[in-house]
Amino acid sequence: MHLREDQTVSTYARFLVLKFMQAILSKSLINTLKPGLKPYEVRDTRTPGLLLRVQPTGVMTYYLEIARGRRLKIGPVSVPIEDARIAATAHLGSVAKGKDPVQVQKQTKGLTFLAFIEQEFEPWAHVHLRTSAKLLQRLKSNCKRFHNKRLEHVSPQEFEKWRTERLKAGKKKRTVNRDLDDVRGVLSKALQWNFIESNPLAAVKKVKTDRMGSVRFLTSEEDTRLFEQLDAREVKIRQARDRANEWRKVRGYPLFPSLHNHEFADHLKPMVILSLNTGMRQGEVFDLEWRDVDLSAKRVTIRGEKAKSGQTRFIPLNATCAKALAAWRDQCPDDAELVFPGKDGQRFDTVKTAWKNVLKDAKVTKFRWHDMRHTFASRLVMKGVDLNTVRELMGHADYQMTLRYAHLAPEHKADAVARLIA
Repeated sequence: MHLREDQTVSTYARFLVLKFMQAILSKSLINTLKPGLKPYEVRDTRTPGLLLRVQPTGVMTYYLEIARGRRLKIGPVSVPIEDARIAATAHLGSVAKGKDPVQVQKQTKGLTFLAFIEQEFEPWAHVHLRTSAKLLQRLKSNCKRFHNKRLEHVSPQEFEKWRTERLKAGKKKRTVNRDLDDVRGVLSKALQWNFIESNPLAAVKKVKTDRMGSVRFLTSEEDTRLFEQLDAREVKIRQARDRANEWRKVRGYPLFPSLHNHEFADHLKPMVILSLNTGMRQGEVFDLEWRDVDLSAKRVTIRGEKAKSGQTRFIPLNATCAKALAAWRDQCPDDAELVFPGKDGQRFDTVKTAWKNVLKDAKVTKFRWHDMRHTFASRLVMKGVDLNTVRELMGHADYQMTLRYAHLAPEHKADAVARLIA
């Protein structure tokens, strides 16, 4: 076989593959493969035993050669090569343990989507995923149409239809994409654990969204009204405690501790101060322990096992936040582990009702708890803090997330454009 001088590099790469019948399988390489008069196979040099069989009809399928003459079907070429490698590696692991993956694959056929979640995925998620409870709740409530479907019978078209119906029902694009990612994660595990031969979501793309998007943050007027209502709430709580103690005093009951000796009447105001001045996520606030608060160094540590990114980060405390945490520490029990313990010292699940009432009284609309995190980042950018520092403080794994705040520093773009006429 001779190559003309004008043939492309991809053609030459295909020539080498066909000559030696082995290569590092990749999407770009696979796209160059053409059907021949007879079936042929290309072995992946990265994963032992993994090969791609190309039929004269153009159909391409991944197989794993377990032993001479003994193969296991991995899935069609629409399966991403990395997923095929994961599945092949899992099968090879079974072989190393003395198991027959072909027999295992036969035994696991027929499991429904819900049965797989409850019997296989849920035990794994509770151990390995920090937000397993919320994830499992979403899977069970949002994916009911697939619950009784056998795993291997769910098609990409059904997921496309499900996605379209949710969008028509008014679900936000980001919500639909999150739900797709939830299911994609479950099916990736099903593929890895040999319950299915391919991931039907592999070819289903996310809905296109505006990655920059709009960012909701508190204006100075809203900030003032918010803290006015937080203070008013503190007064009401203290007055309610006083009335309760008057009632108990008349009847000779033991009195509750007075709230006038403390800086805060309860947890909500210090939580808000911490969130607005550190950008911590709500779950990180709920999980925060006193051992991770260094008041002398004025620093909070977010441990990797509690962080969304899985990476530890350190957040400096400004004077306002340090003062509030010091006052809150003085009124907490000496043996308290959590900074904000809930009932019976347990972790908070939500502060939704109290937060909703304060926002209503402050006339602050369309503002979520998470938007305090946006407020923190937005204020930093508007004060001239560089985006990389903001990214580090926010704990963003993806720089694209931080770029959402770039428009809040328009002077930088204006300066750049002004240089054209300098």
